[in-house]
Amino acid sequence: MAHRASTRYFSTALHFYQNRQLELYASKEAKRLTLRQLVFFGRSMSEERLIKSANYVRTELPVRIAHRLRDLQRLPYIVVTQEGVAKVYELYWSAFEKFRQYPPITTLAENEKFCEFLHTLLHEHSPVIPNLSLGLSLSSPYLSPDDLDAFMRRMLVSRISRRVLAEHHIALSENFAGRGQETSGEPHVGIIFTGLNIKRSVEHCAKLLAEGPLSMAHSSGRCPNVLVDGHTDTAFAYIREHLEYIIFELLKNSMHATSLKHKDAVTLPPVQVTIVAGDHDVGIRISDQGGGLRDEYNRPVRASDIFSFSHVRNAGRLDDSRLGALRNASKSDQGVRGTVGEQVGRWQKANGDDGDDLSINPVEVLHPRIGIGLPMSYIFATYFGGTLDLVSLDGWGTDVYLRLPKLGTNLEGIEV
Repeated sequence: MAHRASTRYFSTALHFYQNRQLELYASKEAKRLTLRQLVFFGRSMSEERLIKSANYVRTELPVRIAHRLRDLQRLPYIVVTQEGVAKVYELYWSAFEKFRQYPPITTLAENEKFCEFLHTLLHEHSPVIPNLSLGLSLSSPYLSPDDLDAFMRRMLVSRISRRVLAEHHIALSENFAGRGQETSGEPHVGIIFTGLNIKRSVEHCAKLLAEGPLSMAHSSGRCPNVLVDGHTDTAFAYIREHLEYIIFELLKNSMHATSLKHKDAVTLPPVQVTIVAGDHDVGIRISDQGGGLRDEYNRPVRASDIFSFSHVRNAGRLDDSRLGALRNASKSDQGVRGTVGEQVGRWQKANGDDGDDLSINPVEVLHPRIGIGLPMSYIFATYFGGTLDLVSLDGWGTDVYLRLPKLGTNLEGIEV
Protein backbone atom coordinates (compact mmCIF):
# COMPACT_ATOMS: atom_id res chain seq x y z
CA MET A 1 0.00 0.00 0.00
CA ALA A 2 3.05 2.25 -0.15
CA HIS A 3 2.11 3.98 -3.38
CA ARG A 4 -1.29 5.12 -2.16
CA ALA A 5 0.08 7.48 0.47
CA SER A 6 -0.21 11.00 -0.90
CA THR A 7 1.86 14.08 -0.31
CA ARG A 8 0.33 17.50 0.27
CA TYR A 9 1.64 20.36 -1.87
CA PHE A 10 0.72 23.95 -1.09
CA SER A 11 0.59 26.51 -3.86
CA THR A 12 3.13 29.32 -3.77
CA ALA A 13 1.10 31.41 -6.20
CA LEU A 14 0.14 34.66 -4.51
CA HIS A 15 -3.55 35.34 -3.92
CA PHE A 16 -4.60 31.80 -4.73
CA TYR A 17 -8.31 32.58 -4.53
CA GLN A 18 -8.19 36.28 -5.38
CA ASN A 19 -6.43 37.88 -8.34
CA ARG A 20 -7.74 40.79 -10.37
CA GLN A 21 -5.94 39.83 -13.57
CA LEU A 22 -7.26 36.30 -13.36
CA GLU A 23 -10.79 37.61 -12.85
CA LEU A 24 -10.38 39.84 -15.90
CA TYR A 25 -9.29 37.00 -18.20
CA ALA A 26 -11.71 34.44 -16.76
CA SER A 27 -14.60 36.79 -17.50
CA LYS A 28 -13.84 36.61 -21.24
CA GLU A 29 -15.36 34.04 -23.59
CA ALA A 30 -13.04 31.65 -25.41
CA LYS A 31 -13.00 32.29 -29.17
CA ARG A 32 -13.66 28.75 -30.34
CA LEU A 33 -12.69 27.68 -33.85
CA THR A 34 -13.58 24.93 -36.31
CA LEU A 35 -11.24 22.77 -38.36
CA ARG A 36 -12.51 24.50 -41.49
CA GLN A 37 -11.58 27.92 -40.08
CA LEU A 38 -8.10 26.70 -39.15
CA VAL A 39 -7.57 25.28 -42.64
CA PHE A 40 -9.03 28.30 -44.45
CA PHE A 41 -6.92 30.81 -42.52
CA GLY A 42 -3.71 28.81 -42.88
CA ARG A 43 -4.07 27.83 -46.54
CA SER A 44 -2.78 31.08 -48.08
CA MET A 45 -0.24 32.18 -45.53
CA SER A 46 1.45 35.57 -45.66
CA GLU A 47 3.59 37.52 -43.23
CA GLU A 48 0.58 39.56 -42.14
CA ARG A 49 -1.62 36.50 -41.58
CA LEU A 50 1.16 34.68 -39.70
CA ILE A 51 1.62 37.60 -37.33
CA LYS A 52 -2.16 37.79 -36.88
CA SER A 53 -2.15 34.06 -36.01
CA ALA A 54 0.63 34.61 -33.47
CA ASN A 55 -1.27 37.38 -31.71
CA TYR A 56 -4.47 35.32 -31.67
CA VAL A 57 -2.60 32.50 -29.89
CA ARG A 58 -0.89 35.01 -27.57
CA THR A 59 -4.20 36.54 -26.45
CA GLU A 60 -6.45 33.46 -26.60
CA LEU A 61 -4.39 30.98 -24.57
CA PRO A 62 -4.33 33.01 -21.33
CA VAL A 63 -8.15 33.25 -21.51
CA ARG A 64 -8.46 29.47 -21.81
CA ILE A 65 -5.90 28.92 -19.03
CA ALA A 66 -7.73 31.41 -16.78
CA HIS A 67 -10.98 29.42 -17.06
CA ARG A 68 -9.16 26.27 -15.95
CA LEU A 69 -7.43 28.09 -13.08
CA ARG A 70 -10.88 29.16 -11.94
CA ASP A 71 -12.00 25.52 -12.19
CA LEU A 72 -9.09 24.46 -10.01
CA GLN A 73 -9.88 27.16 -7.46
CA ARG A 74 -13.46 25.92 -7.15
CA LEU A 75 -12.32 22.46 -6.04
CA PRO A 76 -12.56 21.53 -2.36
CA TYR A 77 -9.42 22.63 -0.53
CA ILE A 78 -8.46 19.04 0.30
CA VAL A 79 -8.41 18.33 -3.45
CA VAL A 80 -6.51 21.50 -4.38
CA THR A 81 -3.62 20.52 -2.09
CA GLN A 82 -3.37 16.96 -3.33
CA GLU A 83 -0.12 15.80 -4.86
CA GLY A 84 -0.35 16.40 -8.60
CA VAL A 85 -3.23 18.90 -8.52
CA ALA A 86 -1.12 21.60 -6.88
CA LYS A 87 1.66 20.97 -9.41
CA VAL A 88 -0.78 21.45 -12.28
CA TYR A 89 -2.04 24.66 -10.70
CA GLU A 90 1.50 25.99 -10.47
CA LEU A 91 2.20 25.14 -14.12
CA TYR A 92 -1.03 26.81 -15.25
CA TRP A 93 -0.46 29.90 -13.10
CA SER A 94 3.08 30.30 -14.45
CA ALA A 95 1.90 29.92 -18.06
CA PHE A 96 -0.94 32.39 -17.48
CA GLU A 97 1.45 35.03 -16.16
CA LYS A 98 3.92 34.48 -19.01
CA PHE A 99 1.24 34.79 -21.69
CA ARG A 100 -0.36 37.79 -19.99
CA GLN A 101 2.93 39.67 -19.98
CA TYR A 102 4.09 38.61 -23.44
CA PRO A 103 4.33 41.67 -25.73
CA PRO A 104 2.50 41.87 -29.08
CA ILE A 105 4.21 40.22 -32.07
CA THR A 106 4.88 42.62 -34.96
CA THR A 107 7.64 41.00 -37.09
CA LEU A 108 8.66 37.57 -38.36
CA ALA A 109 11.71 37.67 -36.10
CA GLU A 110 9.46 38.25 -33.09
CA ASN A 111 7.26 35.37 -34.25
CA GLU A 112 10.31 33.09 -34.31
CA LYS A 113 10.95 33.98 -30.67
CA PHE A 114 7.28 33.42 -29.86
CA CYS A 115 7.38 29.93 -31.43
CA GLU A 116 10.41 29.10 -29.28
CA PHE A 117 8.43 30.31 -26.26
CA LEU A 118 5.51 28.03 -27.23
CA HIS A 119 7.88 25.07 -27.70
CA THR A 120 9.27 25.60 -24.20
CA LEU A 121 5.82 25.79 -22.59
CA LEU A 122 4.61 22.69 -24.45
CA HIS A 123 7.57 20.78 -23.05
CA GLU A 124 7.10 22.18 -19.53
CA HIS A 125 3.46 21.05 -19.54
CA SER A 126 4.15 17.45 -20.65
CA PRO A 127 3.73 16.17 -17.02
CA VAL A 128 0.22 17.70 -16.73
CA ILE A 129 -1.72 14.55 -17.71
CA PRO A 130 -0.04 12.15 -15.23
CA ASN A 131 -0.03 14.79 -12.47
CA LEU A 132 -3.68 15.62 -13.01
CA SER A 133 -4.66 11.95 -13.19
CA LEU A 134 -2.65 11.16 -10.05
CA GLY A 135 -4.10 14.06 -8.09
CA LEU A 136 -7.70 13.37 -9.09
CA SER A 137 -7.30 9.65 -8.41
CA LEU A 138 -6.14 10.45 -4.88
CA SER A 139 -9.01 12.95 -4.60
CA SER A 140 -11.65 10.52 -5.84
CA PRO A 141 -13.00 9.83 -2.31
CA TYR A 142 -13.74 13.56 -1.90
CA LEU A 143 -15.61 14.20 -5.18
CA SER A 144 -18.76 12.66 -6.62
CA PRO A 145 -18.15 10.60 -9.79
CA ASP A 146 -20.13 13.08 -11.91
CA ASP A 147 -18.23 16.10 -10.59
CA LEU A 148 -14.84 14.42 -10.95
CA ASP A 149 -15.49 13.22 -14.52
CA ALA A 150 -16.91 16.59 -15.59
CA PHE A 151 -13.88 18.39 -14.14
CA MET A 152 -11.42 16.05 -15.86
CA ARG A 153 -13.23 16.41 -19.16
CA ARG A 154 -13.04 20.21 -18.99
CA MET A 155 -9.36 20.10 -18.07
CA LEU A 156 -8.35 17.63 -20.78
CA VAL A 157 -10.44 19.16 -23.58
CA SER A 158 -9.06 22.58 -22.75
CA ARG A 159 -5.53 21.18 -22.72
CA ILE A 160 -6.04 19.62 -26.15
CA SER A 161 -7.44 22.89 -27.49
CA ARG A 162 -4.45 24.90 -26.29
CA ARG A 163 -1.97 22.42 -27.72
CA VAL A 164 -3.81 22.42 -31.05
CA LEU A 165 -3.61 26.21 -31.31
CA ALA A 166 0.06 26.31 -30.26
CA GLU A 167 1.20 23.39 -32.42
CA HIS A 168 -0.83 24.58 -35.42
CA HIS A 169 0.75 28.02 -35.26
CA ILE A 170 4.23 26.52 -34.90
CA ALA A 171 3.59 24.28 -37.93
CA LEU A 172 2.30 27.23 -39.99
CA SER A 173 5.41 29.19 -39.04
CA GLU A 174 7.70 26.29 -39.95
CA ASN A 175 5.98 25.83 -43.30
CA PHE A 176 6.11 29.56 -44.08
CA ALA A 177 9.84 29.56 -43.34
CA GLY A 178 10.36 26.50 -45.56
CA ARG A 179 11.18 24.20 -42.67
CA GLY A 180 8.03 22.09 -42.67
CA GLN A 181 8.30 18.46 -41.59
CA GLU A 182 8.18 15.65 -44.12
CA THR A 183 4.62 14.33 -44.48
CA SER A 184 5.04 11.72 -47.24
CA GLY A 185 3.49 14.10 -49.76
CA GLU A 186 0.10 14.16 -48.00
CA PRO A 187 -1.74 17.49 -48.29
CA HIS A 188 -1.84 19.42 -45.06
CA VAL A 189 -2.28 22.89 -43.59
CA GLY A 190 -0.34 23.24 -40.36
CA ILE A 191 -1.17 20.14 -38.30
CA ILE A 192 -4.41 19.43 -40.20
CA PHE A 193 -4.29 16.88 -43.02
CA THR A 194 -6.84 17.88 -45.64
CA GLY A 195 -6.89 14.46 -47.33
CA LEU A 196 -6.39 12.10 -44.40
CA ASN A 197 -6.88 8.53 -45.60
CA ILE A 198 -8.44 6.45 -42.82
CA LYS A 199 -7.42 3.04 -44.19
CA ARG A 200 -3.79 4.17 -44.40
CA SER A 201 -3.90 5.36 -40.78
CA VAL A 202 -5.45 2.07 -39.60
CA GLU A 203 -2.81 0.02 -41.42
CA HIS A 204 -0.03 2.25 -40.09
CA CYS A 205 -1.20 1.77 -36.48
CA ALA A 206 -1.65 -1.99 -36.95
CA LYS A 207 1.88 -2.27 -38.36
CA LEU A 208 3.39 -0.37 -35.44
CA LEU A 209 1.59 -2.62 -32.96
CA ALA A 210 2.53 -5.82 -34.76
CA GLU A 211 6.19 -4.80 -34.89
CA GLY A 212 6.25 -3.51 -31.31
CA PRO A 213 6.04 -5.36 -27.97
CA LEU A 214 2.50 -6.59 -28.66
CA SER A 215 3.81 -9.76 -30.33
CA MET A 216 6.37 -10.17 -27.52
CA ALA A 217 3.71 -9.99 -24.82
CA HIS A 218 2.37 -13.46 -25.56
CA SER A 219 4.17 -16.80 -25.45
CA SER A 220 3.13 -17.56 -29.01
CA GLY A 221 4.79 -14.41 -30.29
CA ARG A 222 1.71 -13.78 -32.41
CA CYS A 223 -0.80 -10.98 -32.75
CA PRO A 224 -4.03 -11.00 -34.78
CA ASN A 225 -4.28 -9.61 -38.28
CA VAL A 226 -6.23 -6.41 -38.82
CA LEU A 227 -8.60 -6.55 -41.80
CA VAL A 228 -10.06 -3.36 -43.27
CA ASP A 229 -13.23 -3.21 -45.36
CA GLY A 230 -16.04 -0.80 -46.22
CA HIS A 231 -15.38 2.56 -47.89
CA THR A 232 -11.62 2.05 -47.88
CA ASP A 233 -10.84 5.09 -50.02
CA THR A 234 -12.42 7.51 -47.50
CA ALA A 235 -10.37 10.63 -46.83
CA PHE A 236 -11.30 13.77 -44.91
CA ALA A 237 -9.78 16.81 -43.21
CA TYR A 238 -8.68 16.05 -39.66
CA ILE A 239 -5.75 16.22 -37.27
CA ARG A 240 -3.85 13.03 -38.03
CA GLU A 241 -2.23 12.85 -34.61
CA HIS A 242 -5.68 12.77 -32.97
CA LEU A 243 -7.16 10.16 -35.32
CA GLU A 244 -4.18 7.84 -35.09
CA TYR A 245 -4.03 8.08 -31.30
CA ILE A 246 -7.66 6.91 -31.10
CA ILE A 247 -7.18 4.11 -33.63
CA PHE A 248 -3.89 3.04 -32.05
CA GLU A 249 -5.41 2.74 -28.57
CA LEU A 250 -8.50 0.89 -29.80
CA LEU A 251 -6.49 -1.54 -31.92
CA LYS A 252 -3.99 -2.07 -29.11
CA ASN A 253 -6.75 -3.14 -26.74
CA SER A 254 -8.51 -5.31 -29.34
CA MET A 255 -5.34 -7.06 -30.49
CA HIS A 256 -4.12 -7.63 -26.95
CA ALA A 257 -7.47 -9.01 -25.76
CA THR A 258 -7.77 -11.30 -28.79
CA SER A 259 -4.26 -12.69 -28.25
CA LEU A 260 -5.01 -13.46 -24.61
CA LYS A 261 -8.45 -14.94 -25.26
CA HIS A 262 -7.19 -17.29 -27.99
CA LYS A 263 -3.65 -17.92 -26.77
CA ASP A 264 -3.97 -21.68 -27.35
CA ALA A 265 -5.69 -21.43 -30.74
CA VAL A 266 -3.92 -22.52 -33.92
CA THR A 267 -4.91 -19.27 -35.61
CA LEU A 268 -6.05 -16.02 -34.07
CA PRO A 269 -9.35 -14.49 -35.23
CA PRO A 270 -8.72 -11.17 -36.97
CA VAL A 271 -9.69 -7.74 -35.76
CA GLN A 272 -12.15 -6.34 -38.29
CA VAL A 273 -12.17 -2.61 -39.10
CA THR A 274 -15.05 -1.26 -41.19
CA ILE A 275 -14.95 2.29 -42.61
CA VAL A 276 -18.14 4.07 -43.63
CA ALA A 277 -18.37 7.51 -45.27
CA GLY A 278 -21.67 9.31 -44.66
CA ASP A 279 -22.79 12.68 -45.90
CA HIS A 280 -21.77 14.50 -42.74
CA ASP A 281 -19.65 12.00 -40.78
CA VAL A 282 -17.16 9.22 -41.20
CA GLY A 283 -17.67 6.07 -39.13
CA ILE A 284 -15.16 3.45 -38.03
CA ARG A 285 -16.20 0.18 -36.41
CA ILE A 286 -13.58 -2.04 -34.78
CA SER A 287 -14.79 -5.57 -33.95
CA ASP A 288 -12.78 -8.16 -32.06
CA GLN A 289 -13.27 -11.58 -30.50
CA GLY A 290 -11.33 -10.79 -27.33
CA GLY A 291 -14.00 -11.85 -24.84
CA GLY A 292 -15.54 -8.45 -24.08
CA LEU A 293 -14.67 -5.65 -21.68
CA ARG A 294 -13.15 -6.83 -18.40
CA ASP A 295 -11.22 -5.29 -15.54
CA GLU A 296 -7.87 -6.39 -14.12
CA TYR A 297 -9.72 -9.03 -12.06
CA ASN A 298 -11.31 -10.46 -15.24
CA ARG A 299 -14.76 -9.17 -14.30
CA PRO A 300 -17.13 -7.72 -16.94
CA VAL A 301 -17.29 -3.92 -16.88
CA ARG A 302 -19.42 -1.23 -18.50
CA ALA A 303 -17.88 0.99 -21.15
CA SER A 304 -18.86 4.15 -19.26
CA ASP A 305 -16.89 2.93 -16.25
CA ILE A 306 -13.76 2.50 -18.36
CA PHE A 307 -13.97 6.16 -19.42
CA SER A 308 -14.45 7.31 -15.81
CA PHE A 309 -11.70 8.76 -13.60
CA SER A 310 -13.64 7.98 -10.42
CA HIS A 311 -12.74 4.99 -8.23
CA VAL A 312 -16.46 4.53 -7.58
CA ARG A 313 -17.04 3.63 -11.23
CA ASN A 314 -13.56 2.31 -11.96
CA ALA A 315 -11.94 0.63 -8.97
CA GLY A 316 -8.59 0.43 -10.78
CA ARG A 317 -8.14 4.20 -10.35
CA LEU A 318 -6.81 3.62 -6.82
CA ASP A 319 -4.75 0.55 -7.68
CA ASP A 320 -1.31 0.88 -6.07
CA SER A 321 0.62 -0.14 -9.19
CA ARG A 322 -1.28 2.42 -11.27
CA LEU A 323 -0.60 5.22 -8.77
CA GLY A 324 3.07 4.25 -8.81
CA ALA A 325 3.15 4.33 -12.61
CA LEU A 326 1.50 7.76 -12.59
CA ARG A 327 4.08 9.06 -10.10
CA ASN A 328 6.89 7.80 -12.31
CA ALA A 329 5.34 9.40 -15.40
CA SER A 330 4.75 12.69 -13.58
CA LYS A 331 8.43 12.87 -12.58
CA SER A 332 9.69 12.00 -16.06
CA ASP A 333 11.01 14.76 -18.33
CA GLN A 334 8.88 13.33 -21.14
CA GLY A 335 5.65 13.20 -19.14
CA VAL A 336 2.65 12.04 -21.20
CA ARG A 337 1.71 14.04 -24.29
CA GLY A 338 -0.91 11.64 -25.64
CA THR A 339 0.58 10.69 -29.02
CA VAL A 340 1.40 7.49 -30.88
CA GLY A 341 4.96 8.67 -31.44
CA GLU A 342 5.72 8.92 -27.73
CA GLN A 343 4.50 5.35 -27.14
CA VAL A 344 6.55 3.93 -30.01
CA GLY A 345 9.54 5.92 -28.78
CA ARG A 346 9.09 4.45 -25.30
CA TRP A 347 9.06 0.93 -26.76
CA GLN A 348 12.21 1.59 -28.74
CA LYS A 349 13.97 3.10 -25.75
CA ALA A 350 12.93 0.19 -23.53
CA ASN A 351 14.24 -2.39 -25.98
CA GLY A 352 17.37 -0.56 -27.07
CA ASP A 353 18.38 0.14 -30.64
CA ASP A 354 18.72 -3.55 -31.46
CA GLY A 355 15.46 -4.57 -29.72
CA ASP A 356 17.24 -7.38 -27.84
CA ASP A 357 17.00 -6.20 -24.23
CA LEU A 358 15.37 -9.27 -22.68
CA SER A 359 15.25 -7.69 -19.22
CA ILE A 360 12.25 -5.57 -20.31
CA ASN A 361 8.78 -6.88 -19.48
CA PRO A 362 6.86 -6.42 -22.77
CA VAL A 363 3.48 -6.41 -21.01
CA GLU A 364 4.55 -3.46 -18.85
CA VAL A 365 5.87 -1.63 -21.90
CA LEU A 366 2.62 -2.29 -23.72
CA HIS A 367 0.39 -1.35 -20.79
CA PRO A 368 2.21 0.98 -18.34
CA ARG A 369 -0.99 0.93 -16.24
CA ILE A 370 -1.61 4.66 -16.06
CA GLY A 371 -5.14 4.03 -17.39
CA ILE A 372 -5.29 7.05 -19.68
CA GLY A 373 -5.56 5.51 -23.19
CA LEU A 374 -9.32 5.00 -23.55
CA PRO A 375 -10.37 8.14 -21.62
CA MET A 376 -8.01 10.24 -23.77
CA SER A 377 -9.35 8.55 -26.92
CA TYR A 378 -12.85 9.55 -25.85
CA ILE A 379 -11.74 13.15 -25.27
CA PHE A 380 -10.01 13.31 -28.67
CA ALA A 381 -13.07 11.83 -30.39
CA THR A 382 -15.50 14.31 -28.85
CA TYR A 383 -13.26 17.40 -29.17
CA PHE A 384 -14.74 18.39 -32.54
CA GLY A 385 -18.17 16.85 -31.97
CA GLY A 386 -17.53 13.16 -32.64
CA THR A 387 -18.61 10.16 -30.56
CA LEU A 388 -16.97 6.99 -29.25
CA ASP A 389 -19.12 4.06 -28.09
CA LEU A 390 -18.13 0.60 -26.91
CA VAL A 391 -20.48 -2.39 -27.00
CA SER A 392 -19.28 -5.44 -25.09
CA LEU A 393 -20.55 -8.95 -25.78
CA ASP A 394 -19.37 -10.78 -22.70
CA GLY A 395 -17.55 -13.97 -23.56
CA TRP A 396 -17.26 -13.06 -27.24
CA GLY A 397 -15.76 -9.66 -27.97
CA THR A 398 -16.18 -5.91 -28.27
CA ASP A 399 -17.47 -3.63 -31.00
CA VAL A 400 -16.22 -0.05 -30.95
CA TYR A 401 -18.02 2.66 -32.92
CA LEU A 402 -16.10 5.83 -33.68
CA ARG A 403 -17.89 8.69 -35.47
CA LEU A 404 -16.07 11.84 -36.55
CA PRO A 405 -17.50 14.92 -38.32
CA LYS A 406 -16.55 15.01 -41.98
CA LEU A 407 -17.17 18.64 -42.93
CA GLY A 408 -15.00 20.38 -40.33
CA THR A 409 -17.75 22.79 -39.28
CA ASN A 410 -18.04 21.75 -35.61
CA LEU A 411 -16.67 24.17 -33.02
CA GLU A 412 -14.16 22.98 -30.46
CA GLY A 413 -15.93 21.32 -27.55
CA ILE A 414 -14.54 23.62 -24.87
CA GLU A 415 -16.60 24.22 -21.74
CA VAL A 416 -16.23 27.51 -19.86
